[in-house]
Amino acid sequence: MDYSKSGNPKSGKGTPRHIEHNQKGQAANPFGRKPSREDLLERMKSAAARNAAKTTPKP
Repeated sequence: MDYSKSGNPKSGKGTPRHIEHNQKGQAANPFGRKPSREDLLERMKSAAARNAAKTTPKP
């Protein structure tokens, strides 16, 4: 008996389990679009402000 053919089919190797929400080629992240420096700096400043607000010392 050939036991190699029994059981469930094997899943593909190296394939992602799900589709990313921001993968290349989507409307939010098209091919060839590089984020601008101003957008990056604005995101960094807002993240720094949020972290500073979270880490205020308690009296």
